[in-house]
This record gives sequence, C-alpha cells and structure tokens, in this order.
Amino acid sequence: MSSSKTAKLVHWTMYMPILALVALGVAGFLPYGASLALCGVALAGAVFSAVHHAETVAHKVGEPFGTLVLAVAVTIIEVALIVSVMLSGGPDKAGLARDTVFAAIMIVSTGIVGLCLLFGGVRHHTQGFHVEGASAALAVLCALSVLTLVLPNYTSSVLGPGLTASQLAFEGMISLVLYMVFVFVQTVSHRDYFLAQAPSEETHVPPPSRRAAILSLGLLVVALLAVVGLAKKLSPAVENAVAVAGAPKAVVGIVIAALVLLPEGLAALRAARANKLQTSLNLALGSALASIGLTIPTVAAVSLLLDQPIELGLAPKDMVLLAVTLLVGVITLGTGRTTVLQGAVHLVLFATFLFLAIVP
Repeated sequence: MSSSKTAKLVHWTMYMPILALVALGVAGFLPYGASLALCGVALAGAVFSAVHHAETVAHKVGEPFGTLVLAVAVTIIEVALIVSVMLSGGPDKAGLARDTVFAAIMIVSTGIVGLCLLFGGVRHHTQGFHVEGASAALAVLCALSVLTLVLPNYTSSVLGPGLTASQLAFEGMISLVLYMVFVFVQTVSHRDYFLAQAPSEETHVPPPSRRAAILSLGLLVVALLAVVGLAKKLSPAVENAVAVAGAPKAVVGIVIAALVLLPEGLAALRAARANKLQTSLNLALGSALASIGLTIPTVAAVSLLLDQPIELGLAPKDMVLLAVTLLVGVITLGTGRTTVLQGAVHLVLFATFLFLAIVP
C-alpha cells in the first residue's frame, strides 16, 4: 500500500469513531428510516476503525497483550450495556446475562473460530499454533461454561435456573478468580504458549510511536462505545424484524451480541488470513473467556446489591449445543494443526445454533 493511501486510511480511522458518536447523538432527531440508515453506516465505520486501532495497539505492546486489549475492552463495554438494560428492564430481563454470555460463547467458539480456520486453511492449506495455549484456554472455558450456565439447573436450594445469594456470590467469585489466573498465565508465567509461531507480515514493520499507540487506544475505546451505543439504537428495529418474522426473542440477543463482537471477529479473521492463527485463537478464545469471567461477577454483584432477579441456567437444547461445542473445540484444537475441515465442522455447529435459535 502506498504512503498516500496509508495516510488516508489512518486519517479516516481517526475521524470515524468521533463521527460515529455524533451520528449516534443526532439519529434521534431524524425520521425513522434515515435514522436506521445513518446508524448502520456509522456502525460499519466504527467497527472497521476499531479493528485498525486495535491492531495498532497490538503492534505496539506485542502479543499476547495486544489481543487481550481488544477482548477486555469489548467485554467491559458489553457488560456495561447488559447492566444498563438489566436495571431498566426489571424481571423481564432476568435471563439477559445468561442469553448474552451463551450467544457470545457460541458466536466466538463456532462462528469466529470456524471462519478463521476455514479462510486460513483455504489460503495457507495447513496452519499451526501452540496447542498448550489453546488447551489452557479451552480448559478454563469448559470449567467456566459448565459451572455458570449448566450447574445452576441442578442445584436443589432453588428450583429452576436461579441461585441463592451465597451460590451466586460463589459463582461470581470463582469466575473472576479463574479468569484472572488465566490472564496471569497468558501474559506472565507462560506467555510463550500464546505467541505466534509463523512469521507475520508485520515482522519488519516498525512499531508505532508511543503517542500514536496512546491515541489509538483512546480512539479504540471511543469506537467500541459507538459500536455498543449504535447496536443498542438499532435493537428496536431488530426486535421489530424478529417479531414480524415470528422468530423467538432470543434471536435479538444473538444479533446484538454479533454486532458487538464484530471488531474482534474481523481482527481475528484478518490475523488468520495473514497466517497468524495463534493471534486469531488468542482473540477468539480470550473474548469468550472474558465474556464469562467479567460478565458473571458483575451481574452477580448487581443482582445481590440491588436485589435484581437473575437466571443463569440454560435450557436443555442450549446445554446440548454447549456440550457439543466444547467437545469439538477440544478435539479440533488438540493437535496444534488445522485445515479447512476443522473450520467446516465449527461452522456447521454455528449454523445449527442459529437455525435452532430461529426454529427451536
């Protein structure tokens, strides 16, 4: 890419997060159709600018810190969105955190991972990664998923998918502790397990200056705020479309989760196409872990402090899908080498998840 084109791209990604927030502010004063169109265009621009700034920060701080920045930033803002809806929705939103976390796990573990393995396999035939890092992430994901989304259905103190106050506090505590231990292993004690094996196309590109990295970090946060705000703005239209189509309300949560996860998904896909599958897996699995490890403790605290109802246990159909997803993930990522076949398997599971969400 020529220097003039690069400069134009950088300028565009610098202005877009601010313009997206402005679009979010003025959308309420426009006619319904124009408001939706503006929010859609602004959302696309915010997503692409977020990916650019995330890659800039990642290039400056190095792996695996770079992927951790995007995963944690997206999850923190997603948690803020969930809590705000919980506080305004009342008992009708008791299952919102569960539905959002489950949707995030399925979108990441089957959709994003599947696309990365498929596109990476098509372009590079076979790709490698550190099996130790993937195994560590999958072990934590299995434990957190089952303890927070399956076990509540089988406790006897409270009937149904709910938990007692002490059980909920315990769930929140172990989720946060286990996630923090994983982050310590990923960034400190066993950092080499999460470093890319293949040389990247950025190997000979000098890292950005400290000032540029700080600016990109700030613009990344602004872009992610715009993504979440625009997604929330578009949610009534999504709800209306789902109602007209006669689909279950859970589809709305899937659409919103997909919109919020777009920056991570695009960044992971670009890394896979650049033969950096380890970076893709760090982004994907890391965001799934952050979704549980940060969301569950936060909503548990909100539920206990403000006496907000909360339900964590999944329906039987969703538990089966989660179990199959975790089992397939352990198998397909257990060798350290992947092809298009593994990508196809994950995408079939993703298609099944989407189809059964619409036709339960």
